[in-house]
Amino acid sequence: MSQYRYSPLSPGRDSIRLLRLMPHEDEAADIQCELFEYSLPNFCKRTHMYDALSYVWGNPDEKLPIFIHKHSFDVTVNLYAALSHLRNHSIERILWIDAICINQANQEEKQYQIQSMANIYGQANRVIVWLGEAAHDSDLALEEIRVSRDKKPTNSSDSKRVQQAVLALLQRSWFRRIWILQEVAAARHILVMCGSKMIDGYVFCLGVDSLKDFYDARADLQGLIRSVTYLIREAIFRPGYSTGSSDRSSLDICPLSELMDMYHAHEATECHDKVYALLGMSSDDLSKVGLLPDYGVPWEELLQRLAKFLLSEKISVETWRDREIVVIKGKGCILDVRFMNIPRQPGERGNSSTHWTLPVSARPIRRGDLICILQ
Repeated sequence: MSQYRYSPLSPGRDSIRLLRLMPHEDEAADIQCELFEYSLPNFCKRTHMYDALSYVWGNPDEKLPIFIHKHSFDVTVNLYAALSHLRNHSIERILWIDAICINQANQEEKQYQIQSMANIYGQANRVIVWLGEAAHDSDLALEEIRVSRDKKPTNSSDSKRVQQAVLALLQRSWFRRIWILQEVAAARHILVMCGSKMIDGYVFCLGVDSLKDFYDARADLQGLIRSVTYLIREAIFRPGYSTGSSDRSSLDICPLSELMDMYHAHEATECHDKVYALLGMSSDDLSKVGLLPDYGVPWEELLQRLAKFLLSEKISVETWRDREIVVIKGKGCILDVRFMNIPRQPGERGNSSTHWTLPVSARPIRRGDLICILQ
C-alpha cells in the first residue's frame, strides 16, 4: 500500500490540520484516519471541538502503520497505543497530534506550526495527557492518586507497593519532556490517561500533592513533578480564550530568562527544542533577535544568540556543535557580596583571613547549565 502524502496547507496564519480518528468495534482492527484542514484564528473567544494530545513520541526506530485516507502512515509505538485507546467503538474523534497534523518532513511548515502550538493547545476543547501503556501497577497508582485527593495516603499493608507504583508512574518520561510544559500551560481542561485508565487533571494534581511524602526525598523528581502539576492545576482557572497582550501566539507567562532557569533540566530530543519549546510561554518579543523556530540555524549559533539575548550583546560567546556548553567572557561587577571574617584555628599563623561568600544558586550546577566567567 502506498505511503500517505501531505497536501500543503492554505496560506495564512490560521490553517492547521486536524485528525479524524474513525471508530471501530474491533480493538485489533487497523487504525483508520482522515486529515482535514481547519481554520483556527488567534485569540478566538471560544474553544474548538477537538482534543489535543500531549505525549512522548518514543523510540523513532520502532514504528507501526496506521492508515490515512487508506494510505499507510508510520507512527511510533507509543502513539499507536494512544490512538488505540482513544478510538471509540462507534463515534469518530477529532484530534490534534503534532507527529501527524504537522508535516514533519517540511521544515518551513514545521517551524511555522510550532509558533502556533500555544494557540492550538489553548483553543482545544481538552488536552489529553497520554502517559503510556499500563505497566508497573499504574492502575493502582492512578486509583491511589484519585482517592488521596482529599485525604492522607493509605497505611495499609500494601502501602509499600502503592508507593512504588506511584513513584514508577511519576518517573515516566512524559514528566521530563520539555514540550509538555507549553502544552499543559495553555490547556483549559486536562485529562490524564495511562492505558485504559483516566483521571481529571485537577484531581490528579490534588492526589499527587497529597502523596508528596512519596517523592519529597527525591530532589531530582520533586522539581519536575511540582513544575508540571502547578501548570496542570491552573488549567481550570484559565479564561476560555487567550488574553495575550500582543498578536503573537504566546501565553505571555514570564520572560524567557526565567523560563530557562526554571525548566532547563527538562529533556528534548533535539538541542534546539530546549529553546523553542519555551517560546510559546515567553512574554518577550523574540522576533527581532533570531530566536524564533528555525532548525536550519546550527545549534552553536542558536546558543550564542540565546546567551547574548539573556545577558548582553557586548559579551564574547564561544560554543561547540551538539554540546550544551557555552563559555562567556565579559566585563562586569559582583553584586551582593558578603564579607565574613573567619578567625584562624589555634596554632595557625597570622591574623584573621577574609573570605567572600556569594549567594548560592537555587540549584546545584547540573548538565545543561550556563556557567559564566565575568572579568
